[in-house]
Order: sequence, then C-alpha cells, then structure tokens
Amino acid sequence: MPDVFADLVGQDEAVATLRRAAAAAAAVLRHAAGDRTSASGGNADAGTPATDPGAGMTHAWIFTGPPGSGRSVAARAFAAALQCVYGTGCGECPGCHTTMTGTHADVRLVVPEGLSIGVGEMRALVLRAASTPSGGRWQVVIIEDADRLTEAAGNALLKAIEEPPPRTVFLLCAPSTHPDDISVTIRSRCRVVPLRQPPPAAVAEVLARRDGVAPDVAQWAAAAAQGHVGRARRLARDPEARKRRDAVLAVPRRLTGVGAAFDAASALIEAAEAEAEASVAESDAAERAALETALGAGGTGRGAAGAIRGAAGQLKELEKRQKSRATRAQRDALDRALVDLAGFYRDALTMALRAPVAPVHTDTAEVAAAGAQKWDAEGALRRLEAVLACRAAIEANVKPRIAVEAMMLALWKG
Repeated sequence: MPDVFADLVGQDEAVATLRRAAAAAAAVLRHAAGDRTSASGGNADAGTPATDPGAGMTHAWIFTGPPGSGRSVAARAFAAALQCVYGTGCGECPGCHTTMTGTHADVRLVVPEGLSIGVGEMRALVLRAASTPSGGRWQVVIIEDADRLTEAAGNALLKAIEEPPPRTVFLLCAPSTHPDDISVTIRSRCRVVPLRQPPPAAVAEVLARRDGVAPDVAQWAAAAAQGHVGRARRLARDPEARKRRDAVLAVPRRLTGVGAAFDAASALIEAAEAEAEASVAESDAAERAALETALGAGGTGRGAAGAIRGAAGQLKELEKRQKSRATRAQRDALDRALVDLAGFYRDALTMALRAPVAPVHTDTAEVAAAGAQKWDAEGALRRLEAVLACRAAIEANVKPRIAVEAMMLALWKG
C-alpha cells in the first residue's frame, strides 16, 4: 500500500517539508515519553535527542494553492503522518488508515457546507480540540476552505492558535495568504505550505495508475481540467460531467445577438442549479428523515404527535442549512463552468499570439483557432477578462444571474 502522501500530485517540495515535520513531531512524542520515564526512575538519556525535538514542527499550518492543487489532500495526509505509529505516514498502520478514511477519533475535519463557517461551530470545535488525544499522539483539526471563516469565527480560532493546547495541531486550507482569504493575525502565527498547480502529465499519470483510466483519456482529462485533480477524475469517469463541459464550450458559438446572450446566460445558470440540486438532493432527504425520526416522526405513542409539532424550529433550522449548502453547490458548479469557458478564450488568445503552448481544450482547438482569427489577440483577451471578472463578481456576492448576463453581453460585444 502506498504511503499517505502518494496522492499529493506534483508537490515534491511540500511533501519533503511535511515529512520532516512529521518526523519532528514523532521526536517530540519520544522526548516526552523519555521525560516520563526519567520522572519514574528510568534512564533519562535513552530517549532524549541531542537537539530540539520540535525543530521543523509547529502547532498551526496553512496550506495554500490554486483549486485542485491538493490543499485538503495535503492536510489530511499530514494529519495521517502525525497519527502514524512510525511517524512517517506509512499508510498501513491503524493511525494512517483511520485518518485517511475519516474515522480517527483525534482528527476533526471541518468542511463548510454553506457559504461560511460560523462562530458557534468554531467555538465548539476549539473546545473539543483542547481535550487530551485519546490515542496518545495529537489532536488534529483540519479546516477546509478556511477563507470562509466569518470574522467572529476567525477571532475564535485565533485565540486557540495564540494559546494552543500542548498536543493540538491546526491545519488550515485557503487559496492564498492574502488578507481577503485569511486574516493577517492568523497568518502570522502559522507556517505556510504553498502548493502549485500540478502539471497535466503528473495528473494523467495518477489517473492511469490509481484509477485505471486509459492513458489517452487520462491525458485529455488532465489537460481539460487545467491541473485540477478532482475535476480531471470526474471528466475521465463521469459522462454527465463531460456533457456539461461540452455545453459550456458551445457557448461562444451561440452568442449571435443580444437575445442569444441572455438565452446562453439562462442556460448556464439553470445547468448549474440542476447540477447543484442533484448533488445535494440525496443528503438533504437523508438528513431530514433522520431528524424527523429522532424527533418522533412515525411514532404511535401518546406524545409522538405533539413532539413532531414542537420540532418545527429544528426543521426550519435544518432547511436553512440545506439552503445555504445548495447555494454553495450552485456557485461551485457555476465556477467550474466559468473555468472551462476561461480555458477556451485562453486557447484563442494563445493561438492569436502564436504562443508555443498546448491548448487546454484539445477537442475545441479548431473553434478556438477560428475565434482567434476573427477576434485577434486583443479581442480574445477582452473576452477572457470578462469571464474572470464574472468569477470575481460572484465571489464578491453579486447575484450569479446578473454577473453571468453581464459576462455574456461582454463576450458577444467583444
């Protein structure tokens, strides 16, 4: 079985940093065990390193990098290495196995389902993280998309990072260390591990080796996903994902007038909504059924009907959380479509400039070349900037339909 860092694609420097830190963390535990042995009358020199056992290890980390670079993969792999009984992330011991499968009692993973991570959730998490590790190693808290922390939640986390429990490690994942993504005060107390966009060749190799994807399909998917490992896997294995991509890449040919631009915007928004609804429908239904059962739905006792009537507040709170999650899923689906569209106009731009680089979308290269001849480099660049401006507007909470309609008009006018 490969070690826990095997799926961290194209990140050799980061992996080397994390391996050294995991070894240092293991040395800290051995040093502490040696101190306990000495206190109980054992040999004090046997387990005491000649140098600082914590060199290379710290209690708070930030993993940064573009989407698909493997921020959460790196954080989870590092957490497994910290829980590894050998301190290496062997991938075979119980500590590695339970961490990678999400069942380790001392590893908590925070994945924001809605648009933000609230202060209540963060305070509860910090309180739990202060407890003594049940396995005798480390309490590890992984916060995916730490850029979604509200200001109050960030302050609650900052206090924990400023005064950390002795065996607690915080692993934060964010696109960058820009103040818009992570507060300056939190950043100043963390060690940063920058990740880069993995090269398509490395992504294709992983798809072929780990997922059994045919080499030619793996190479196409890796290029089309622009280094995003998870998206490359979906494109290689999910026909519906390929259909959605094809529909997005057909947009430039549909923009023949103002009416067509609005029609294209509506189609893009509706496709994102449908994809988001499909992705959350099953979990929403399961959550509601579980809550209703816990509140007494289906019961035949004297108080069952009254109990379910009195649970309206809890059901309303669940619906609120699910609506927030659906909104986040819709925006994520729309962003994936915009990334594909940006790749098309990037191809047109490079072709207009005669740049010696491979196209992102090999299957629409002829269409992009035709666009390059029609628009020239300046026109292709304006269209690319319109797509990127749409992404930025949606991230700034502009209503998606308004942002997409403005983008489509800009693409039509050039």
